[in-house]
Amino acid sequence: MSQDELPTVPLFINGEKRIPTNSATYAVRNPATGKVISHAVSASDDDCKAAIEAAQAAFPSWRTLSPVAKATIFRKAMAICAEPDFLAAVVDSVHQETGATKQWAGALNQHYLGNVFAEACDTVFSLRGELLSSSAGALVSMIQVVPHGVIFIMSPWNAPLLLSLMTCLPAIAAGNTVVLKTSEYSPASQLFAADILKEAGLPAGVFNVIHTSLQDSPARVSEIIAHPYVRKIGFTGSDRVGKIIAMEAAKHLKPCVLELGGKAPAIVLDDANIDAAARCIVSGAFVGSGQGCIGTERVIVQRGASKELIERIKTVASTIRAADQSKDPNARLSCVFNSGSAQNIIDMITEAIDSGAELLVGDLKRDGAFVQPHVVLGTKPGNRLWDRESFGPVMTIAIVDTIDEAVDLANETTYSLTSSLWTQNTELAFTLSPRIRASKVIVNNTTMAAEPRYHGAGFGGSSGYGTFSAEEFVVKQLVSIYKPEGQKYIIADF
Repeated sequence: MSQDELPTVPLFINGEKRIPTNSATYAVRNPATGKVISHAVSASDDDCKAAIEAAQAAFPSWRTLSPVAKATIFRKAMAICAEPDFLAAVVDSVHQETGATKQWAGALNQHYLGNVFAEACDTVFSLRGELLSSSAGALVSMIQVVPHGVIFIMSPWNAPLLLSLMTCLPAIAAGNTVVLKTSEYSPASQLFAADILKEAGLPAGVFNVIHTSLQDSPARVSEIIAHPYVRKIGFTGSDRVGKIIAMEAAKHLKPCVLELGGKAPAIVLDDANIDAAARCIVSGAFVGSGQGCIGTERVIVQRGASKELIERIKTVASTIRAADQSKDPNARLSCVFNSGSAQNIIDMITEAIDSGAELLVGDLKRDGAFVQPHVVLGTKPGNRLWDRESFGPVMTIAIVDTIDEAVDLANETTYSLTSSLWTQNTELAFTLSPRIRASKVIVNNTTMAAEPRYHGAGFGGSSGYGTFSAEEFVVKQLVSIYKPEGQKYIIADF
């Protein structure tokens, strides 16, 4: 296919796809092959204003639409997501844009898209106010929940369609309207969200999608955050960019939801089921080539279980290979999202080894954006491989003697998204869990495990703060109704 024949990924504004005349575009590449697979429209200042204005215009009618009507739209969307042809198109797009294996892209979208819409259906009925007993003489006092208005959301590439919906639907279900900025790496995959919602009957303007090139993004994001119609900002991505977003929002005192990085620990105690722990930890560390904020990056094992666990992890990890699926259809891992990320991963591992850590699995090489699974023993706080999210197929193992040491080492981090704890002592699990500084403690399962309707939030620092839940996108408003007759007013009546 020639460059002229490549598809152009349009914007989605006020219910319609748009390729503005003389609009700038940028190339989207397959990270596995480096080949250009499409061109995406890079939104101009005017395009961004149009998206925001469409969202603002749609807000009054959307916020007052009945819960039944909203739920009907989300049920239709759930059915659309289950259609085999639709799923096949999504999987192919995610595979092409992010390099994800088709198995991983298929599992994410087949098993979880419907759940996101099911939760949205529930949300529209579950947001409730509260009737108060007035202490100030009001006839009626109540607290009602009120949507903010226009929400600006930036969603990443690593699970492009799923995360776009997970971050945007809670706000929409709560009565807000949304402008979504896609990742420059996955515009077509994220645009499927607009296709689903339009076909399901979502009114024009409630959901809008823009793309920006890497070069244009800082200016467009700053302009959108500053726009007076934009009431709240949501961002999922690195803590480096999260800090920039937070500073831009602070200029206008606008609230943010920031779901940022992770460096999840798996604590393995002496009484753990070692075989299950090893297989689960390897899966949690390497699935999606390790490119997930809730993946397992650090393993902290008690000495009594360490020898067996390490040998089992080495055995399982050594069977997993990363390769281009067009050449090796059975490869269980693919590339990371670009060659720069791959080099950073290798650099982090090399630095740890130079500081005294031991390489147990891996070759310390990259082939373009492909990195093989690596297991490192003996990394310590102060090494980048311990301190910073790698976002690659890497795990580091530390051995401790006591449970207290294990908990202390797990907490030796600025991240706090999730964790796992491996023990067969249920009472001990309940006792230890509150001591682990993470929004989730998953006992005897992967750090990636989740429960519907629980939206874990970072405790600040490198994992950010706030959750993509409906409650995060409403405010509480007191309404008190008084009888004016017989009232005495200070100053006027005294």
